[in-house]
Amino acid sequence: MYKIVHKEILSEVILLFEVQAPQIAAKARPGQFFILRLDEKGERIPLTIADTNRDTGTITTIFQVVGRTTREMSKLNVGDGILDMVGPLGEASEIENFGRVVCVGGGVGVAPVYPVAKALKEAGNEVIAIIGARNKELLFWEDKLAAASNQLIICTDDGSYGQKGFVTQAVEQVAAAGKIDCLWAIGPMPMMRAMAATTKPLGIKTIVSLNPIMLDGTGMCGACRVSVGGETKFACVDGPEFDAHQVDFDLAMRRLSYYKEEEKRAEAVANCQCGGDGQCHG
Repeated sequence: MYKIVHKEILSEVILLFEVQAPQIAAKARPGQFFILRLDEKGERIPLTIADTNRDTGTITTIFQVVGRTTREMSKLNVGDGILDMVGPLGEASEIENFGRVVCVGGGVGVAPVYPVAKALKEAGNEVIAIIGARNKELLFWEDKLAAASNQLIICTDDGSYGQKGFVTQAVEQVAAAGKIDCLWAIGPMPMMRAMAATTKPLGIKTIVSLNPIMLDGTGMCGACRVSVGGETKFACVDGPEFDAHQVDFDLAMRRLSYYKEEEKRAEAVANCQCGGDGQCHG
């Protein structure tokens, strides 16, 4: 069992767990993730490694409540345990001194973009971090991104905090002020697709971290396959980071919707209240 040592509620639907996992903490690098299973009957879900502490042997993950497993996770508390955790998985981010770089985090994507920004700054880059969310209540880790970058830009769709508008608009503003040597964009698939469309005509090398359906995390099941440059890749072993301008986002988004009905049924069962007669009464 992997013990939860810290829990933090970042918003109504976003939570932070710090978990005792010394073997994962010892080897994890920016861009990598892990897969967990809450109990013997639980599904396997991938989550980002948002931070590590090798001294205490812990990793930090941030997740949004979107389905049955994340809802069950949200009910756990400090001292509770997670049955299985496997990682670190995936290829680590390519970290070197590129020059002037931009790290964009949309929504929960702020979590995985943080270690990338931190490592890029330590490598000597000028790091401009851009974080965005629908509203102020869904923003988190402003202080950590500020410390991990030379400049922080905050965007909200409704203008409740920072500048009103989308992260793509902020990138255009940064690009107008000077050359961007490389850009990372991590967040919801529509945001990453929009970012790829924004940066391609500007000639900016752009990396996205894909989050397809994933099961075993070793490339054996094929559930996480994506099309990159016309070739089939497996996000769990070939990624999760890919050249944004080579990703077939339309296919990736269609594949993400394959099990929506099953997810709805699983959520309904989890929320069901039965009257003891074996029949579901809603």
